[in-house]
Amino acid sequence: MGKKRIKKIQDYDIKYNLLFRYVAFTLRHSYSSILHVGKENIPTDGAIIFAPNHTNTLMDALVALTIDRSPKVFVARADIFRNRKLARILTFLKMMPIMRQRDGFNAVKKNQEIIDKSVDVLKSRIPFCIFPEGTHLAKYSSLPLSKGIFRIAMQAHEQMPQTPLYIVPVGIRYGNLFRFRSTVRLQIGNPINVGEFLAANAHLTPQEQINSMKDLLTERLHSTIYRIPDDEDYNATYEICNAAESAEIEELLKDKANSRKHKLELQFQANNNTQKRIEALKESAPEKAKSLIELGNKAAGLRKKGGIDIESASVGKPVISRMARIALTLVTLPYTIPASLLASPMAMLCKFIFTKLKDRAFRNSVRFLMNLFVWPLLVIIYSIIAFSLLPLQWALPVALLTMPAPIVAHELWKSIRLTVSDIKLLKNKELTKIYSQIREIVNGKQR
Repeated sequence: MGKKRIKKIQDYDIKYNLLFRYVAFTLRHSYSSILHVGKENIPTDGAIIFAPNHTNTLMDALVALTIDRSPKVFVARADIFRNRKLARILTFLKMMPIMRQRDGFNAVKKNQEIIDKSVDVLKSRIPFCIFPEGTHLAKYSSLPLSKGIFRIAMQAHEQMPQTPLYIVPVGIRYGNLFRFRSTVRLQIGNPINVGEFLAANAHLTPQEQINSMKDLLTERLHSTIYRIPDDEDYNATYEICNAAESAEIEELLKDKANSRKHKLELQFQANNNTQKRIEALKESAPEKAKSLIELGNKAAGLRKKGGIDIESASVGKPVISRMARIALTLVTLPYTIPASLLASPMAMLCKFIFTKLKDRAFRNSVRFLMNLFVWPLLVIIYSIIAFSLLPLQWALPVALLTMPAPIVAHELWKSIRLTVSDIKLLKNKELTKIYSQIREIVNGKQR
């Protein structure tokens, strides 16, 4: 008898495939909008290492899965694999452990086995996904890239020199890092052909090649994300970018070519334009930039003190959007109120778990997992009750209307929250005045 083949992590698994489809369905409904940009940049003639930025824990990996329909193998920090049962689950989900510098030198040496497995995945032409920043940063910013991704790429190229190998930067930008049912924009950047890069830099030492490739990936990854430098001006810059957003979008729409762009594209371009303008102002007019930053800090303080949502600062035509939101809320109340009651057990469970979390970045991951596993159980319970108490012709529609309850409930409370926030902003004359001053400076109308 022949030796039984050991199953590899990249092998087809029907159970994983079924779960993948269910996860993809749940993920689509976890965001109000998901936009993919630059999918034409994905190479079709070789092996691929996707390199996304990392701001939102588990959700980043799930969003990366939507790049295309192919399965992908991920790496995650090794400490979460210490529990054997959890390790089996993570392996089933096509995740492999990787040691980090903080785990100690001896631990990092164990990465060679993972590198070998990673190379084997790439040989199978299964996309490999690694977050090169090494850990998440829940800000619209970035962290220095670690070297693991480049070691994997160089070793993979060495073992399969005839196969083109690419590192593909992936920029993930969430409309809000902490709010459920926000938006997400995913941009595929310009790939790095590892073989061509190494050939062009053959005169460098391996360490110099890694550093040079690291600089190139950093540059290309930064071009795909909304990036505010993580310094003492971060909060002020973030506030300024939001305050100037609607005015900047209006400027962009004066160009007819922009009128066909998706709202998330316009938002992305507007925020980046403002951020770059602030940096340019720091170079050309430091005193003016200092005044702008002071206004940003003051606005952030007033907004948070007044319990005003950042989305209220960025909305264009606030009166129209406010009235439309109120009208929609009132019209849908006969359905949204019962839906909210049905979803309340899950909402309370989420709130309880949130009290145990030290990092807010995990909140959306918790909400997603609740919708993935807990809500189906509640739907089954509610359906059993409905069919037990009501005639069939009533029980069936009630059961069907129960299914979207968490999303409906969330949209109701979002509408109420933003309406209250908008009214608070409208009444806060000092804050609205500061926002006007910010827009004037950013748009160059104040000399």
